[in-house]
Amino acid sequence: MSQLIEFIGNHWFLFLALIVILGLLTHNLIVGGKGSVGPLQATELINHREAVIIDVRPAADYARGHIINALNIPMNGFNHQLATLNKYKGRPIIVNCRSGAQSAVACAYLRKAGFEEVYNLQGGILAWESANLPLTRKKR
Repeated sequence: MSQLIEFIGNHWFLFLALIVILGLLTHNLIVGGKGSVGPLQATELINHREAVIIDVRPAADYARGHIINALNIPMNGFNHQLATLNKYKGRPIIVNCRSGAQSAVACAYLRKAGFEEVYNLQGGILAWESANLPLTRKKR
């Protein structure tokens, strides 16, 4: 026990980094998955609750393939187009991007704007394709 205390005293910055990392990991485990859905959960929301899909990738990526009936609202200018989504406030909204990182930011904007049921597609289009779910090139 005395060696542990001596180690902590000599390497307090390493111990502090360990505490911070453990705290962040714990926070991520508790809060991280909240508001996210996987591809299969997303298909259930789409099929049974008429969820709206918002694709925040650039228009060129959207044109190469997107989830059927997805609306394309690229992240650059997403804040300015939130008003166009007001008609969907009562429905679940699933936001996707390439990998799930940018869509998480878009989800935060939507929640701040008063949308209650907003979900981030975990893994984005990459996870959707990995689950062998269909993409389309047709415009909505």
